[in-house]
Parts: sequence; C-alpha cells; structure tokens
Amino acid sequence: MVKNVVVFIVIGFFAFSLSGCATARKQKELEIQGLRNQISVLETQLQSKDEEINALRETIKAEEEKKVKIVIGEAKSRPSAKQIQIALKNAGYEPGAIDGKMGKQTRDAIKAFQRANNLSADGKVGRKTWGLLKVHLYKKEKIK
Repeated sequence: MVKNVVVFIVIGFFAFSLSGCATARKQKELEIQGLRNQISVLETQLQSKDEEINALRETIKAEEEKKVKIVIGEAKSRPSAKQIQIALKNAGYEPGAIDGKMGKQTRDAIKAFQRANNLSADGKVGRKTWGLLKVHLYKKEKIK
C-alpha cells in the first residue's frame, strides 16, 4: 500500500512537472507569436512610409520640372531681376545675392558684362544685352 502511494505521488509529481513545462512552452509560443505580429505590423508601416516617401519625391521632381519650364517660358519675354542675376552668376559675374532686386552690385555686374561684350555699359538689360546674357540662364544654378 505504501508503495502504491509513493508510486502515485511520483507519477503525480511528474505529471505536474510536465504540465508546467507545457504551460511554459505555450506561453513562450504565444510570446513569439506576439512578436511576429508586431514585426508584421512594423513591416507594413515601413512599406507605407516608403510609398509615401516615393510619392513625395515624385511631387518634388514634378515641381522642379515645373520651375524650370516657368523660367524657360519667362525668358522669352522681358527678363525678371532674378533671371538676370542667375544669368550673370552663371556667366561668371557677381550680381550679389540672387534675391530679385536690382541693387548696385547687380547693376555693376551688368555693366561689366556689357563692357566685356562690347555693348554700351549703361547697367540696363535691353534687347542686345539680354540676347547675349540669356544663354547663361539655362546653366544649372541653385536658386535660394
């Protein structure tokens, strides 16, 4: 009888230990599954952000192309002060800040360009001056 009780206790102890291991294993598996779910959510968010970044890049590219088209389109008519400054800078003359204002430094640069091209150095951009200067507008120059 004592032997049966001891065997029963030993079997009960092993059964309890094994069930505890199964519970711990299930808990680990649930934890791992939870982490996998989090990874999946983060991957989805990352993909969404990548798509958003690509869309913004395309928008910026379209805006840049639009700006170039506007500058080229405007160059056919009377030039703006900013276009004159850009063309002067690209031609190697220093008009000062490219701010769209015809200040002393811009006028001095116009005169220097006119003298170098055998034009009347009056500091005004007329047809002849712009005819020679506008080819420098199309060179790449960053506008701030």
